[in-house]
Amino acid sequence: MSLLQVKNLKLGYGGIEAVRGVDLTVAQGECVCVIGANGAGKTSLLKGLVNLLPHRGDVLLDGECLNDLPTHDITARGLVLVPEGRGVFARMTVAENLDLGAYLRRDRDAMRADLMRVHDWFPRLAERRSQLAGTLSGGEQQMLAMGRALMARPRLLLLDEPSMGLAPLMVEKIYATIAAIIAEGVTLLLIEQNAHLALQISQRGYVMESGAMSFGGPSQQLASDPRVRAAYLGE
Repeated sequence: MSLLQVKNLKLGYGGIEAVRGVDLTVAQGECVCVIGANGAGKTSLLKGLVNLLPHRGDVLLDGECLNDLPTHDITARGLVLVPEGRGVFARMTVAENLDLGAYLRRDRDAMRADLMRVHDWFPRLAERRSQLAGTLSGGEQQMLAMGRALMARPRLLLLDEPSMGLAPLMVEKIYATIAAIIAEGVTLLLIEQNAHLALQISQRGYVMESGAMSFGGPSQQLASDPRVRAAYLGE
């Protein structure tokens, strides 16, 4: 059984259907990407999965239906979103933001171990633990948003546009860390406009267009598909 199953997901805004009957699966330990142009419905899809937007259709995590659960209960079950735009708490310190990621947890020893692991992945967060999050660079805020989500000990991490607005060198650092996180067995659903990066790091991918999944398959196969190369790889 897939860790995440999404069946016929539909959601919209004021009569405009942003996500139109999406089906997708993510297996335990897998990294799956969704690529597509701006406005294709990728961010709306992730918001629907954690009930930040009302939807029709089914979202199942390890066979449990999440449809009627509030977002904090979905997070507690291990489906954790790193939002587009990072969403850090600007007037709180780096350390306080990371503590909030573990707000629903009570396993103090494991929380300390996870904090050490986050600091290993993102040494800059350890260096800036007392700094206000709002004073960090965009890349550092992306690190913080990811570290905060990892403090929730996700069973499946939803990562929305991690390269958006970042300098190339910072994008390289962020994706090197994502690769390290995947190597440690974290299951990941990655939303990304940068198709090159997404297809390099994932095992499988979907192409989303106008709110629907047009096609999908192994990432290497998609990277060589003429439709993907023409529309998303600039070739």
